[in-house]
Amino acid sequence: MLDVRVLLAPDSFGSSLSPAAAAAAMAAGWRTGAPHDELDVCPLADGGPGFLETVHAALGGERLPVVVPGPLGDPVPATVLLVGGTGGGPATAYVEAAQAVGLALVAPERRDPGVTTSVGLGVLLAAARATGASRVVVGLGGSATNDAGAGALVGLGLADPSGRLAAGGDALTAATADDLIGLADLRAQWAGIELVVACDVDVPLLGLQGASAGFAPQKGATPEQAQRLEGALARFARLAVAALGDAARPDLLTGRTAEARWTAAPGAGAAGGLGFGLTLLGGRLVPGATLVADVVGLDARIAASDLVVTGEGRFDWQSLHGKVVSEVAARALPLAVPAVVVAGEVLLGRREQAAAGLAGAYAVADTPDGVRQALADPAGSLAARVASVARTWSPGLVVP
Repeated sequence: MLDVRVLLAPDSFGSSLSPAAAAAAMAAGWRTGAPHDELDVCPLADGGPGFLETVHAALGGERLPVVVPGPLGDPVPATVLLVGGTGGGPATAYVEAAQAVGLALVAPERRDPGVTTSVGLGVLLAAARATGASRVVVGLGGSATNDAGAGALVGLGLADPSGRLAAGGDALTAATADDLIGLADLRAQWAGIELVVACDVDVPLLGLQGASAGFAPQKGATPEQAQRLEGALARFARLAVAALGDAARPDLLTGRTAEARWTAAPGAGAAGGLGFGLTLLGGRLVPGATLVADVVGLDARIAASDLVVTGEGRFDWQSLHGKVVSEVAARALPLAVPAVVVAGEVLLGRREQAAAGLAGAYAVADTPDGVRQALADPAGSLAARVASVARTWSPGLVVP
């Protein structure tokens, strides 16, 4: 019997399964379908829900509880993960935006990206800085907000006399230059901190795949509201960059203004534009899936495997813009290790799958009724589908 070495490396399945829970369900399913195979269970994250859990499992560290305002102002629990700092060395503080502004924190009937606010993330970042860490890493993704980080700036101490910055994306349509007085001073306060922004997608702030047009509808926005939010975020971006003055210089090589560079930067549109908002503080945008993959030593684990199985809730166009699935496939391809994805829904065809470097994609459910049934028992449904995939990829070849 030829046993296959299988690396199970999924992201979360929406709000149904965390990365760790999804990985555990996949392992249970694979052991049912191919019990003799050797498994390496490696939960991943892209900056969205499960980011902190995944980093803590890999690096350890001290978890510090914090209470912050949620997307609608209600208090919610969050955590600062402090890693390192022993023996006088520098420490890194990790936080997860979804714990403060996550879509899962808002009941479906109350979701409205025009009024949800990112103030809570600012409070969480302030708590991370208060630990004395010289480096702060924030995971962005899965937010209920669409305010370009205006609320987060208020949570960090930016004065908001008009109340517009902390009131959600719709209120930014009336923002003025006076609302951003003090932004340059706030940026200066963060000058001594390395702020790393781990984004779950590589989309810009504005445009057809930006924060508002690409993602606001899944947060409850109507098409008309999404268009209005696009204008609101563009207005806020223009005013915010202007408020930074000399801190936002044009690029002398290309002639592009800071506004053009920062709004178009990959990841600026992550988490309702929080990527852009944290750029205003000097934050450096990086792909969250890449950061986590490096933390868990993904390359070496792929190289030691015969097959990689990744997964997520919905395999669609967003999956190819910085998500875990595309990161896993990109790392497996040069190592000549086949990678397949098991997702709650598969909305991309074989051509897109092959272009992404995937050897196959398998849906837990193929119909709306199937999706509803799967959500009734997400772990069991995922395990059952993975068991079937295991029988396909691990046929139990007899070695002569």
